Amino acid sequence: MEGVDLEKEEWLGSGERRPKRTENQPEETGCCGKFQNSISKWMLPEELRSKYLERANCCPPPIFIIAVSIAELAVFIYYAVWKPQKQWVTLDEGIWKSPLTYNPDKREEAWRFVSYMFVHAGVEHIVGNLVMQLLLGIPLELVHKGFEIGMVYLAGVLAGSLASSIFDPLSGLVGASGGVYALIGGYFMNAVVNFREMIPLLGVFRILIIIIIVGTDFGFALYRRFGSHDGGIQVSFVAHLGGIVAGMTIGYVFFSDYNKKLLKDPRFWFCIVGYIVFFIFAVFFNIFISPAS
Repeated sequence: MEGVDLEKEEWLGSGERRPKRTENQPEETGCCGKFQNSISKWMLPEELRSKYLERANCCPPPIFIIAVSIAELAVFIYYAVWKPQKQWVTLDEGIWKSPLTYNPDKREEAWRFVSYMFVHAGVEHIVGNLVMQLLLGIPLELVHKGFEIGMVYLAGVLAGSLASSIFDPLSGLVGASGGVYALIGGYFMNAVVNFREMIPLLGVFRILIIIIIVGTDFGFALYRRFGSHDGGIQVSFVAHLGGIVAGMTIGYVFFSDYNKKLLKDPRFWFCIVGYIVFFIFAVFFNIFISPAS
């Protein structure tokens, strides 16, 4: 046994020895443990991974993002199948008559500024949003839990509709892109700021993937707004911008403050105050200034 440091080994039941785990080396717990380890590498900088793995588990599951996705899919199926119209791939009149759609002529129905996220403009629209929010939202919710993800997601949805009502006031809104882009914006900022700590090669890969997805989806949104001439209300693209700005501010603060007291972070209050000022201005604009009035 010459050359073996017994202090760095531990006895197994069979009489064999294995290296002891250090304080920052979490125990493997099967598939769930390996999955959580991969999540920590994708979602957190290195110094926070051990803390996450110490308390990580798969219970509760990512309830918020799954529940929202199921609700959006259910509403889409309702309008696609049970309503007497062909709604699988194109916008149709029934969508604009929905009490959920954001319609600039019915802005006094305030719930529409949020409920538009449940209505989608065809298969490619809902599939794109669901794939992006599930692939990114589930890992984010495993790390940051449902309250934080819900706050960021809904902040993006509301910011998207308010921004659209200001900068594209005569256009309607459907889809969850504001919420999806808020998640993307928060994760993107976290990956950029912690680029060296979040594995450089994977950091480059993640940033490139986000840019490609956002660029492609934004291109389709611009086409739906300016290139499609199907008639009826035009669908605004500004919700994408509002959502991603909300994500790169509020979302970034939430996602970068893992294991910290959020209320003691001055960035949090700066973002909250900025969001409230934007909200008050948007309300004032819609009541007194908007050309859609």
